[in-house]
Amino acid sequence: MPWPGRVHGRPPGGHTSRVITVIVPAHNEARVIGRLLRQLTSDARPGELDVIVVPNGCTDDTAEVAAAFGAPVRVVSIAAASKREALLAGDRAARGFPRLYVDADVETGTADVRAIGDALRDRPGILAAAPGRQLGLDGCPFLVRWYYDVWARLPQIREGLFGRGVIGVSEAGHERIASLPPVLADDLAASLSFGPAERAVVPGARAVVHVPRTLRDLVRRRVRAAQGVAQIERTDQAPESTARTRPADLAAIARDDPRLAPKVALFLAVAVIARFRARRTVARGDYSTWLRDESSRDTTG
Repeated sequence: MPWPGRVHGRPPGGHTSRVITVIVPAHNEARVIGRLLRQLTSDARPGELDVIVVPNGCTDDTAEVAAAFGAPVRVVSIAAASKREALLAGDRAARGFPRLYVDADVETGTADVRAIGDALRDRPGILAAAPGRQLGLDGCPFLVRWYYDVWARLPQIREGLFGRGVIGVSEAGHERIASLPPVLADDLAASLSFGPAERAVVPGARAVVHVPRTLRDLVRRRVRAAQGVAQIERTDQAPESTARTRPADLAAIARDDPRLAPKVALFLAVAVIARFRARRTVARGDYSTWLRDESSRDTTG
């Protein structure tokens, strides 16, 4: 998610240190926003959560679905279809820290958010935290399952905070990411901003990440990911590592379990195709074409 600049404005009442703020940018997410909000609020204690949904440039009833939940959900709508602007609006409305940014199409619950908030408050030196990742593979063809079987085994995927749809920061952590430039691979950029001792994948917390249900949509998603990595590498603040998949990691997966060799080959083919297509758009400087995967938002299957 694109990280907002430094926004310190808070509503009357000032800092509320025991409240966990959850900001949910949502562009035409009426199909899935209710699923997330039900889980987020189902077990919340009074005053524990402040959930700010920011519908941005919506042409569906995302705002109405979210508003129907009432407290602790607040709706702050903006006209621009911009995730970055939505996060800025959410930060302006936020009351304190810890602060979580949650994609509207994932699933995570009260206990998960509580565990992340506790880690950010109580674990010395932890500035950013995320839940464990559970892939929603229901309804996916075997080729998509093969791809994610390899993807989930990569060291950088297991250890990084990106690709989870949820990332939380303390106030100090927010200061760290506030200066990041706007990029497509925003969660990756945020994850790379923290050293291993400053970030944590929280045991016991989980987020369900719904993956594409077709190979074509998988490639579209991977093209966008490759564009995001390339964009990070072109910024003035590019880190030494952008968590690109290393051939040595793929070789190690196939070597440790030879039965995975066909899956590794598929993974490599998708990666090559995605990077080739991304290279053309990056050469044109096109980071605005939105390659959204709609199949993962299908809640009927």
